[in-house]
Amino acid sequence: MADEKGERGYELLEHTADVLVRCRGATLEECFENAAVALFDQIADLGRVETRRPCLFQVEGGSREELLYAFLSELIFLFDAYGMLFREFTVAFEEGSLRCRAVGEELDMDRHEPKGAVKAVTYHMLDVNEDEPSVTVLFDV
Repeated sequence: MADEKGERGYELLEHTADVLVRCRGATLEECFENAAVALFDQIADLGRVETRRPCLFQVEGGSREELLYAFLSELIFLFDAYGMLFREFTVAFEEGSLRCRAVGEELDMDRHEPKGAVKAVTYHMLDVNEDEPSVTVLFDV
């Protein structure tokens, strides 16, 4: 049951301890992009994040679920290691991989109003529905 409808292509779903989101879009790529927005929306006020620095990366996986997990895990790494907050994403699938262009800036504790920490994305409840299209992700907070 949804407890808050997201304006950015995702909704928060009820979960006891962590953050569970369902992301929709016109394409599966857009669903992945909305999952990335949902991730960073748990970390900081995205309305205050400027699009100053692009970051290009690629991840590999044997399935769409593995690609989603690797994609979101890489974004968490970029935040943890470099303090990067992203608010715009462009995702493209290639055979066995995903390319992403993420745009944002470094975390500024005074300006960005941090909300909380996302420790990891989990495989628990992870779902990629190519027919709908939608993705469901559980973030460990």
